[in-house]
Amino acid sequence: MKSNYFTKQLSTVKRWMATTLFCMLALAFVWQGAFFSNTSAIADPAATLIASKDAGDKVQDKASEDAGRAKNFIQDTADKVKQAARDNASKVDQSTDSGSFAERKAKRDAATIQKRANEDSARTQKAVDNTKNAVERTVDSIKDAFGK
Repeated sequence: MKSNYFTKQLSTVKRWMATTLFCMLALAFVWQGAFFSNTSAIADPAATLIASKDAGDKVQDKASEDAGRAKNFIQDTADKVKQAARDNASKVDQSTDSGSFAERKAKRDAATIQKRANEDSARTQKAVDNTKNAVERTVDSIKDAFGK
């Protein structure tokens, strides 16, 4: 009989401990929500929209600036590749007698390298422009969505 009485008391203690723990957790969640909520964003939403329009303009300006830098870098790289091809052809020309197979091959290779450098440069610059335009379109659509 004592073990039955002891089991009943233990069950009651478990129930009270579980209820207390549940109440404390509920209180903690309510307390966290009250003290850590960001009410400044609710106070004046117009200020955040103005800031987002300015940020959009800054993003577009930065995209244009970076695209210009990237295109200049691409053009400089293409020029260096073409110059290296010309230099190599010139070195082969100087080291061989006139009209040799190696000289003709070096000149053909230099012309091919220069042609491919121009093609690669144009293709890469077009990709940079497409990326810049996509960024600007995305920013414009976001600004339009917030503007309405």
